Amino acid sequence: MAQRPDLSVVAPVFDEGAQVDAFYERVSDVLTRAGYAWELILVDDGSTDDTFARLCALHERDPRVKVIQLARNFGHQTAISAGLDRAAGACVAIMDADLQDPPELLPVMAGRLNDGYDIAYGVRAIRKDEGWFKQATSYLFYRAFKAIANVPIPVDAGDFCVMRREVAVAITRLPERHRFLRALRGWFGFRQVGVPYDRSERSGGRTKFTWWKMLQFSLDGVLSFSELPLRFASWVGCLVAFASLVGVGVVFYLRLFTDRSIPGFATITIVVLFLGGVQLLAVGLLGEYISRIFDEVKGRPLYVARTVLGWDRDDEGALAPARQPYAGMEIRE
Repeated sequence: MAQRPDLSVVAPVFDEGAQVDAFYERVSDVLTRAGYAWELILVDDGSTDDTFARLCALHERDPRVKVIQLARNFGHQTAISAGLDRAAGACVAIMDADLQDPPELLPVMAGRLNDGYDIAYGVRAIRKDEGWFKQATSYLFYRAFKAIANVPIPVDAGDFCVMRREVAVAITRLPERHRFLRALRGWFGFRQVGVPYDRSERSGGRTKFTWWKMLQFSLDGVLSFSELPLRFASWVGCLVAFASLVGVGVVFYLRLFTDRSIPGFATITIVVLFLGGVQLLAVGLLGEYISRIFDEVKGRPLYVARTVLGWDRDDEGALAPARQPYAGMEIRE
């Protein structure tokens, strides 16, 4: 087996053909000048442009660039997990390939591990690429999530981080499918430290993380790390039941002890619609949790890798040899 690198950099890519060369150049320049032995694992998450062809060219040019091509688009967090399954470094970094996360921060983060920390994560001090609405919703989400989650999660921090190998090994051995990696880091209880940085604008192209994907991503995080939505439905149900009992008491009192009465049709319609909405909300929340249980018990692979470049068939440098053989499935031609 080849000598283990000091740092493995895992980066998912999706239709980023115009930027992967610039990303490689900056990562290579930063880590080489810092004196690291490194590998760059680029995970093609079902791109439809020339991304994979460019990744193959980079691998031919520099064997330290390793490529995993997923059979289809499995999602950002799954693509990162596929890279973690194959990373062999003493430390492992996660970052996006759009250069919004500066590669120049990698040696700084890795240096914080020498201070006794297990994870150094980036904290977005300035977001140059985002409008006021996205910044406001992100600000509110992280603080609300921190308040309701059952694990500690740093605010304004994404997936950009450097972690010890032991942390990466622990993450790869988790069996769950709906992954929210920035919260999983906190679930283990490893020592973490934030490193502030200014998030740059994209070097080119357009973001593939649509509002719908962000909503799904946020929902996965909340439902994976908090039971509060279920409890909220129960609390609302109790509140409605209590209000109904009070209302019944008021109606009987007015009917039996006064000469006044409450008109019926409008009041009944409003109450029925309100109760129906509460019931549908509770059923919907139950359905979200049950759908995730259904996904977990099917036991399908987390991903399917069509092509793997940079590893031998019997390579033992991967992080997760305890799994069968990885969380995903590989197609070998």
